[in-house]
Amino acid sequence: MMDFTPNPIAFSAGSLEIRWYGIAYVAAILAGAWLAMREARRRGERTDMIVDALIVIAVAALIGGRAYHVIDQWSTGLDYKDHLLQIILPPYSGLGIYGGLFTGLLATIWLARHYKVSFWRWGDIMAPCILLAQVVGRWGNFANQELYGPPTTLPWGIAIQCQYRVAQYTCPGTPADAHFIPLFFYESMLSLIGVFVMLWLWNHFTARGRLLIAGDVGLLYFVWYGLERSLLELLRSGWDWTIFGVPTAQIVGLGAAAAAFLAILIRRWYVRGHPIAAAGDEPTPAESEPTPAA
Repeated sequence: MMDFTPNPIAFSAGSLEIRWYGIAYVAAILAGAWLAMREARRRGERTDMIVDALIVIAVAALIGGRAYHVIDQWSTGLDYKDHLLQIILPPYSGLGIYGGLFTGLLATIWLARHYKVSFWRWGDIMAPCILLAQVVGRWGNFANQELYGPPTTLPWGIAIQCQYRVAQYTCPGTPADAHFIPLFFYESMLSLIGVFVMLWLWNHFTARGRLLIAGDVGLLYFVWYGLERSLLELLRSGWDWTIFGVPTAQIVGLGAAAAAFLAILIRRWYVRGHPIAAAGDEPTPAESEPTPAA
């Protein structure tokens, strides 16, 4: 079992504290930007707009993710309703991924219109990039000693210090030397598998033969992550925002997965009846050349 418990603060200079959580967020953006640049170039898409676009998406996701977290913890945890300044003033941590996905999606729609590019084709590019960012970013949760499950005797269980535990596992009710299921690690690894699955699907079924049309891989992200998060939510400890006793994250995840799957079916039905409208989704000449599987 892992007994190492990280310090959430990477380093400090006077009153300024740099936290591992923030470093992980920046590293996640850089990882997503690298993959976006690689895939856009390989698929014959524009690369000149990627850096500016990712900055816009990252800021939008930060705002949405923070808003989701504040709602989640409004009257519990940090108790934002009685400490309003903690919503915007450092030091703070906490982002809700579904809030970030929502505002990030709105930003992506606006950017596609602004740059006059295909939203669906860029959705296929961005889906594995978002998952890769999640692979990296989830390690910020490890630094904060959060996103863990119940106590476990599994050899990969992680230690959580008493001051970082949720109410149901506080000390001394739960032994100080207890270990917990590392849900952040499970999510990171499942997301990494999703990156390779989506790149493989695009390489073998979108660019060749149109078994999948442009946008299908992008929509599959919501199916993949929605199911992934909903499954892990069954083991998550300390969730607070619920609807009729069910974790909101689980409801949103399953709802997003169902909506995305339905959208895939509807779009395929529409394309069969409107082949001319789908012409813009055809691969560019650069894509028709053989490319190695990622």
